[in-house]
Amino acid sequence: MTKRHFSDGPPLGKSAPSGGSLLREATSVGATKPSLRSRVIRHVVLPLVVLWALGTAVALGVANYFAGQAFDRSLLDDAYAVAANVRMHSTGPVLNLSPSEMSALLFDQSESMYFAVLLPNGALLAGHAGLKPPPLPKETAFGFADITFQNRALRSVSLHRYEPTEFTMVVAQTTTARNGLLQRMLTYAVVPQVLLLLFLVWWLRRVIQRDLLPLAELQQAVDQRGVRDLSPMPLSVTTNANNRDVQRLGTSVDALMTRLEDSITAQREFAGNVAHELRTPLAGIRAQADYALANADPAVWREQLQGIARGQERASHLVEQLLGLALADEARASLQLIPIAINEVARDVLLRYLPKADAAGVDLGGDGLDERVMVEADAALLEGILGNLLDNALRYGVAAQPQVTVAVVAGDGVVTLSVTDNGPGLTSQEAEQLRQRWSLGPAGQQLGEGAGLGLAIVSRYADLMSARFRLQAVPGESGLRASVTFG
Repeated sequence: MTKRHFSDGPPLGKSAPSGGSLLREATSVGATKPSLRSRVIRHVVLPLVVLWALGTAVALGVANYFAGQAFDRSLLDDAYAVAANVRMHSTGPVLNLSPSEMSALLFDQSESMYFAVLLPNGALLAGHAGLKPPPLPKETAFGFADITFQNRALRSVSLHRYEPTEFTMVVAQTTTARNGLLQRMLTYAVVPQVLLLLFLVWWLRRVIQRDLLPLAELQQAVDQRGVRDLSPMPLSVTTNANNRDVQRLGTSVDALMTRLEDSITAQREFAGNVAHELRTPLAGIRAQADYALANADPAVWREQLQGIARGQERASHLVEQLLGLALADEARASLQLIPIAINEVARDVLLRYLPKADAAGVDLGGDGLDERVMVEADAALLEGILGNLLDNALRYGVAAQPQVTVAVVAGDGVVTLSVTDNGPGLTSQEAEQLRQRWSLGPAGQQLGEGAGLGLAIVSRYADLMSARFRLQAVPGESGLRASVTFG
């Protein structure tokens, strides 16, 4: 058998020109202060595009990896096929293949094939001179590498063999098919997905615009409102909207307008009440002052000054009651009930009213104020309730030997705060009437004092603390008992 030596020459097989790929990048410029629709679309589409790009890159990377493994396996099979034809001859190892047989064995219709059989000392036994991939690590049967030969990028495999003698089989090929496969995967996988992505962006834009249309209608309805128009939103905006969130927003706007209307109404009522109710005492003070200035008698001056002082006291008391009633109308939203020792609050208020009771000749006392009793309430409202009840009892509980008693009674899960006097009392119809604003009882009408707000304030404060306010006659005695029950 003769030794055949394949010298440097043209590559085996056909070669195909390598193709290129074009990368196109799209950019978008966002407008300053974008609308809600633009922000929603951007926040939805941008993550979608990023995730799509990452997913596509991962999928293509995985597909390219397994395709490369298939090409490498085919290249390794060619190396094994050629290495199997190395034989030992009397003159040394030879490759027992003719050029035509080698061309047939390494034929590839799209790639250019190269090979070399190298001896341990680096001498070329057969093949293309200069085809030398990186050396294999020790105890490694084969290895793949990307090399450059004759100014061409090649994929090579090195196969280390020990039979019939030690040698290294190198087979390399161009990467036209690999690049073409990757390009086809890009074309057939990416292009349809880009079209689907564009369709999805277009569909999302339409859907988001349609879903935000009720919000635009709500904005338009609010913009068209007048300054004094606090009526609810039209039903077409709040109930016919196809977006539940917009419905809730419309309901919240309606609730806000209702609260604003209530607050404005309370403020207007307060201003009107102040203007109306203060007119009489202020006019009386002015008349008394004019009368005093028109007289030179000091006795007249003293008398009129005393009248002015009483008028000022009545006006101050009226303003305090009006403020208390106005604050009560707005306190529900921010009111926080906490555990409070009601006996201590009652005892403190009673001590503050003792000088006034002594000056009026009223026997003011307490019952059950030494034992600690806790209720869920507000201290300021409790003081307001007790102050108004004591003020009414001291003012109207007229009797031969007037007595007023503040009592705290606890039992059966309820706590009752009461103020009892021994005055003339009231009928049930009069008691119910006194719970209304601006309503005066017979004693108030007779004295010509007060504005009929004290018990209305008590009733409102009790409602704020979820308590029950009652006016009732004292069983078996004359007098009136005003009580507030908690629990």
